[in-house]
Amino acid sequence: MEAWKEKIAGNWKILKGKVQQQYGELTDDDLAYEKGKEDELIGRIQKASGKTKEEVMDWIDKL
Repeated sequence: MEAWKEKIAGNWKILKGKVQQQYGELTDDDLAYEKGKEDELIGRIQKASGKTKEEVMDWIDKL
């Protein structure tokens, strides 16, 4: 499993708060985590941030 997916799966409650601090327009529904749907979650963050998928994954890795 890729590092960013492991980080999301293991620490999503903590990461979710950090993502919401950075991108306040994302709602709880936008940031709902479902195992196996990490790419959809990244897509919602990508849309709100205007970053590429790779940039979002790197950002999550660094949180």
